[in-house]
Amino acid sequence: MITRFIKWIAPVVIAALFFACKQPPISQPGDVTLSSYFSDTSSGVKTGGVQVVTINTPKGKFHIWTKKLGNNPKIKLLLLNGGPGATHEYFECMESFLPAEGIELIYYDQLGCGNSDNPKDTSMWSLPRYVEEVEQVRQALKLDSSNFYLLGHSWGGILAMEYAQKYQQNLKGLIISNMMMSVPAYGKYADEVLAKQLDPKILARIRAIEAKGDFENPEYMGLLMPNFYVKHICRIPLDQWPEPINRSFAKMNQSLYVTMQGPSEFGVAGKLVKWDRMADLPKIAVPTLSIGGQYDTMDPKHMEKVSQLVQNGSYLYCPNGSHMSMYDDQQTYMTGLVKFIKGVDAGEKKIKL
Repeated sequence: MITRFIKWIAPVVIAALFFACKQPPISQPGDVTLSSYFSDTSSGVKTGGVQVVTINTPKGKFHIWTKKLGNNPKIKLLLLNGGPGATHEYFECMESFLPAEGIELIYYDQLGCGNSDNPKDTSMWSLPRYVEEVEQVRQALKLDSSNFYLLGHSWGGILAMEYAQKYQQNLKGLIISNMMMSVPAYGKYADEVLAKQLDPKILARIRAIEAKGDFENPEYMGLLMPNFYVKHICRIPLDQWPEPINRSFAKMNQSLYVTMQGPSEFGVAGKLVKWDRMADLPKIAVPTLSIGGQYDTMDPKHMEKVSQLVQNGSYLYCPNGSHMSMYDDQQTYMTGLVKFIKGVDAGEKKIKL
């Protein structure tokens, strides 16, 4: 157990030490040093950065799990997982990159996900309610426009944009990762572009299973995994998929996923079916990064357009990436993400990536 822990923590510590070595020998006021980054500023019994936030909802109080890694008063990155219904765990790859740059990470399992409460009530799976949940988490963690960066991936990107439409005054920077800002446009892309890239016989069999509503049929995922997932979700051989992805996906809340997304992997049939914020993008003034991958389930051209429609947009294109570009085009993704965050921290509004 101890050996496994050492092997896990060593890359993070080494990366942090490397970061520290790059700093000037005499720190300037506000600089993040190795000791300040890893200092635990919480009071009371130490929990390794874990803070359970109590949120108020129309159905009562619930507990939301968060965990902070690092300490930087100026850069705090809150992560919104995808799915809907996955967990924070697939973001763990960021520990190999962001601590070395002094960026504070905050993991967060949304209600119904991972370590947070699961009310098992589909009426709770609502986009407006999730927006208010993010706001209550923000307040509890004392994040504000001087330090609050919000990154939403996939479904988390919808949630992040919806949050920004109501509460952008609280943000320092917004990152929409691998998500189109129109679900109808996503459905059209899935049907007219992605589906046509499949072998016609395989597509016909997938459609036949979907037509029967037989989504629990093992053949359905048996066809999708090698023919769709390894091409558009994560372009790594299935038997080599990174453990944090497998661990997160294995904990998927299917009730939340189907209620919001629908049971099909080609388009959306749940509560989000009509969601579209394209007309509202010009209202977003906070510096915004849109990230797209060439082989994504989402149209990379659309995600570039998002960066052009917001007032202060930047676009990060991952030429080898798919939906999980943070894994299959990792260097491009992480380098661009760091450059954007540091650029905004330095006062820039648009960052060329």
